[in-house]
Amino acid sequence: MRSPAVKRLMREAQELSEPTSEYHAQPVDDNLFEWHFTVRGPAESDFDGGIYHGRIILPPDYPMKPPSIMLLTPNGRFEVNRKICLSISGHHPESWRPSWSIRTALLAIIGFMPSPGMGAIASLDYTTEERQKLAKKSLDFECPHCGKIQDLLGEQGQSANDNNAVQAEAREIAAQVTMKGEANQEVNQNRGEGIQTATPVISPPVSAPSSTVVSRSRTGSDPIYSYMIAAIVVALAILVFRRLAMMAAA
Repeated sequence: MRSPAVKRLMREAQELSEPTSEYHAQPVDDNLFEWHFTVRGPAESDFDGGIYHGRIILPPDYPMKPPSIMLLTPNGRFEVNRKICLSISGHHPESWRPSWSIRTALLAIIGFMPSPGMGAIASLDYTTEERQKLAKKSLDFECPHCGKIQDLLGEQGQSANDNNAVQAEAREIAAQVTMKGEANQEVNQNRGEGIQTATPVISPPVSAPSSTVVSRSRTGSDPIYSYMIAAIVVALAILVFRRLAMMAAA
């Protein structure tokens, strides 16, 4: 009871003890650091009519650090049994706000379900038809701890204004929360695990310096250069010989 996390979670459990028609969450077997939740699919979306069950794991220093969240019901938007990568989840403690709560996380999930996955960790981009089939099938999902999830939410339609207000709040929270890109996350994870990827190294073409070419053309070791010198010497010798011969004849 002296732990700030325990005090906070007991207060949240009391606040969420009465299920609404849109969401519900409670600790599993009186374990304040493991919760199961149930949310209704957003109206007028691919998930309309579906009910989805999930799991929340809270760190010992909650609310200073964020929870880890995963879906247990196949839904076509989030992978099952894999931690969702939201800025409100344990993947990114740097963006977590202690003022957020389990209820905030539930509304963020509802608000994010209709959004595109865009390659984020644990996100899926199933077709509308596939998601609608899963939404109908979700009503038969039964949790080993909680029972049939269809029985965990309050009756829908008792207060349309309240339902609309919850949906509007979920969209507002989703606008504040971001999903993190999978590519950067996995690159950082690979680096942390010492996994290296092959990066091609392109070297510039090697060319001989101009000074080398010039020195070669001027060196006496070049056979062509030596031949030209010898030919010039012979020509000069012939001219001198002829000149001497003409002088002697005169």
